[in-house]
Amino acid sequence: MPDQDLPHEPCPVPVPAVSATLAANETLARKRREGVRVLPLAFGEAGLPVHPALRRELAGAAGLGGYGPVAGSAALRSAAAGYWTRRGLPTDPDQMVCGPGSKALLYVLLLALGGDVVVPRPSWVSYAAQAALCGTRPVFVPTLPGEGGVPDPDLLADAVVRGRAAGRDIRTVVVTLPDNPTGTLATERTVRRLCRVAREHGLTIISDEIYRDLVHEPGRGVAGPARFAPERTVTTTAISKNLALGGWRLGVARLPEGPAGDALRASLLGTASEIWSTAPAPVQQAAAYAFAEPPELVEHIERSRRLHAAVAAAVAGRFAAAGARVPAPQAGFYVYPDLEPLRDRLGAATGVELAESLLERYGVGTLPGSAFGEPAAALRLRVATSLLYGETDELRLAALDAPDPLVLPWISGALDRLSEVLAEATALPRSGHPVATAAG
Repeated sequence: MPDQDLPHEPCPVPVPAVSATLAANETLARKRREGVRVLPLAFGEAGLPVHPALRRELAGAAGLGGYGPVAGSAALRSAAAGYWTRRGLPTDPDQMVCGPGSKALLYVLLLALGGDVVVPRPSWVSYAAQAALCGTRPVFVPTLPGEGGVPDPDLLADAVVRGRAAGRDIRTVVVTLPDNPTGTLATERTVRRLCRVAREHGLTIISDEIYRDLVHEPGRGVAGPARFAPERTVTTTAISKNLALGGWRLGVARLPEGPAGDALRASLLGTASEIWSTAPAPVQQAAAYAFAEPPELVEHIERSRRLHAAVAAAVAGRFAAAGARVPAPQAGFYVYPDLEPLRDRLGAATGVELAESLLERYGVGTLPGSAFGEPAAALRLRVATSLLYGETDELRLAALDAPDPLVLPWISGALDRLSEVLAEATALPRSGHPVATAAG
């Protein structure tokens, strides 16, 4: 059921901790410097080298030092509009707004839209955190089994009705297609039902589709809500996942057509002008090249998709073999195992305790489900698989090129180490208590 604690109370803007994903990455880096053998399964970085064509484009634009339009350069907005048009969403460049990463765009969108926001349970760590930074409390609504990223439409409608009756000003619902943390993809039927609820209750939909080019099944598309509710859907994406350019910080938002979209654009640009002014001009030029989808980048993304699919499926298989319940990963580079069947063996009362035990005893970095809005007692983990491809660009390129990346020694070794850790962590001596083992 949706949150029961719906009555609205003033929510002071918190002093946020470092994002759970970034904090875990820093901890693993520290352990590696200390000589600890680590398995980096916490940080959602795409883990692949920058394509040479993109290096060339960025280098060629290095002399662009002036401010540009808040919405982004004409070349970038035109290329991004073409990206969406090729995906069945005819788009005018004026519908596009760029920013320094889709994460920043999402935050400014929440500021511009105002009111309370519904987020899926589980959902990416920053949605709820950004809602809190805007001075509101997020309303968590569970997803359907195997369809992460989209709140159960029936429960969404109930949460909105009850929340508004209790005085909350619910205006927005955020969805993720495909999903982080579960690595799954909601069906078209569920998305259509979501759009119907949004229309009935006057909700704006923010659809984060940053992983849409990394669906594992060849030819399977993403049924985004902009197809079914174009007048109330904002769609965001970026170059950080499909092209592994997280550090370049460049994202785009596709706004609705019509008066509502025009009003949102004016508010969004006004807010953005006071926060970042304009995204870096050299990165904008390289991103325009990327969103135009030249053949060499299309082929590069296809190879990336195959690699992500192979390794994510293998990691899911290792967790399943250890006795965990694991939704089959369908996109991106995430696995979301539920270790509840192993609770008696693990000796952990909460997801945080489980993640901390794996990190401190075995050097395995994961994130607990509670970081994504799950109950504290849930023994679910978000596992990111993309930093297993190698520690150097040479190894990562070899993983991209390999017909079967799972036979590469550094990848097969990481998978075997994961199996060893899971076996040790769940081993039961005769006393019935977990075996204490030293980190390997």
